[in-house]
Amino acid sequence: MLIEFSNVETLGLAAIFLVIGHFIKERIPVLERYFIPSPIIGGLVFSIIMLIGHQTGAFNLELSNDMRDLLLMMFFTTIGFTASLEMLKRGGVAVALFLLACTILVLIQNIVGAGLATILGTNPLIGLAAGSISLTGGHGTSAAFGPLLEAHGAVGALPAAIAAATWGLVLGCIIGGPVGLRLLRRYHLKGPQADASGMGEASADNDAKRAGPTRQSDEEAAAKEATRRFPFSTLSVVLLCVAAGLGGAAIDWLQQYGVTVPAYLGAMLIAALIRNIYDLRRIDFPDVEMNTISMVSLSFFLVLALMSMRLWELAHVFGPLLIILIVQTVIVFFFTYFVTFRIMGKDYDAATLAVGHCGVGLGATPNAMANIQAFTNANGPSPKAFFVIPIVGSLFIDFVNAIVITVFVNVFS
Repeated sequence: MLIEFSNVETLGLAAIFLVIGHFIKERIPVLERYFIPSPIIGGLVFSIIMLIGHQTGAFNLELSNDMRDLLLMMFFTTIGFTASLEMLKRGGVAVALFLLACTILVLIQNIVGAGLATILGTNPLIGLAAGSISLTGGHGTSAAFGPLLEAHGAVGALPAAIAAATWGLVLGCIIGGPVGLRLLRRYHLKGPQADASGMGEASADNDAKRAGPTRQSDEEAAAKEATRRFPFSTLSVVLLCVAAGLGGAAIDWLQQYGVTVPAYLGAMLIAALIRNIYDLRRIDFPDVEMNTISMVSLSFFLVLALMSMRLWELAHVFGPLLIILIVQTVIVFFFTYFVTFRIMGKDYDAATLAVGHCGVGLGATPNAMANIQAFTNANGPSPKAFFVIPIVGSLFIDFVNAIVITVFVNVFS
């Protein structure tokens, strides 16, 4: 029995399973510990239901992909708006160096993934699915590029990428501590010890600053915020639509000359251009609103991508995929140990950044932050790591990764 869902019905179903994923995550601590996203959990539950229906022949569910494509465009456009050169400049040399280390790892992951897949007799695009798409990119990039890989003939690329991203979330947390511990012991590094009294005074000062000078000034600030929030909300949507529209037009123009790139890449580049014009002219940018759009679009896109996943297509690539992932994990361990640590200065902060890079290179920014939080709790604070990793992991590496992946997909297609 075939059951087809319209656009609205598909979106409503996605909302239900998004809530189901959140409900499950709250009740299974291990999912929370390894930062498995709620949309992934909810989408996997639905895909398992699809698998049962397929294997038993009882039913088949057909979802609409129109909303998924729109959400994908929205998400990657918001990624473009985060590519602020002004913020990169403010981050200083450390941000640039860490971005360089992350970019080198992205290239290695794709070369190794595609190369091993070819050696193992598998489509090299499956190797890309187990490369920076899933590992540095995480579930969002996996769900975005999985269908593209399948459109180029890599059957099972989407479930393979999702499985690889889940592997990365877990292993990225597991290997971070051992990397940092070995660096501390080998180079006899010690973290600065926190001064409890000083921290208390700093905390009090920060609380005072957050409290503000007077209640009246707080009320004035709230009034100003209320008057501008609606225009900023509208502006964020307008900028999103303009960037997507101009990006689509640019892609169509390139196709006339035989240059084929994903539609969302054009929108992402136009968004980056708009953002940097804003920064150059010192105009306030609606960061909060754009981040909200990004979070909502990614959540719904992920759950829809997972819901449409055909798990039975993963069976024939499982063996090569596992081998590639084991090799990739070993590479991340040694890359962060030997390369990231040296690029970042061979000191305690560099060791902390190497620990965080295990999370960025195998999982996601939350994994990286959890890694360095646990590491610094035991060995002392590293403000540099807490500053650098969120900027690179949340803002710049996704932008760079998408461009690199696009090049590799075109090479191996």
